[in-house]
Amino acid sequence: MNTIDTTYLERCIHTLERAYMLLQETNPLEIDYEMYRSACVKEFEIILEQCGKLLRKCLKPYFHSSQAVDKLYFKDVFRQAVLRSIITLDLCERFLEYRDNRNNTAHDYGVNFAEEVILILPSFRCQRNRPSH
Repeated sequence: MNTIDTTYLERCIHTLERAYMLLQETNPLEIDYEMYRSACVKEFEIILEQCGKLLRKCLKPYFHSSQAVDKLYFKDVFRQAVLRSIITLDLCERFLEYRDNRNNTAHDYGVNFAEEVILILPSFRCQRNRPSH
């Protein structure tokens, strides 16, 4: 099996961790708070998408064609990864919740959306599991 390059994902995780740390140290009334909050939201969304893309790559050997994997919906990618023991059921359920949160608040690209993302970041940040493939 080919090695999956996680360099970009790891950089995004590091960026999110740094932005979140700086956010916690900044006064919410300062413009820097908004910049760090925006960085957190952006990295959260990128990490969600990157995890889905990388899991698709891990799943391709299990399907009859790459196109079959490419047609899977985001949530189905994670469910298939659990069935193949690439990720745990707990991790899958958490990512599905993150995706639901992201989808439920995506229409509100204002402060409410950003604050919803910030509230879930502590549980999101502790997820450092990597696919075993």
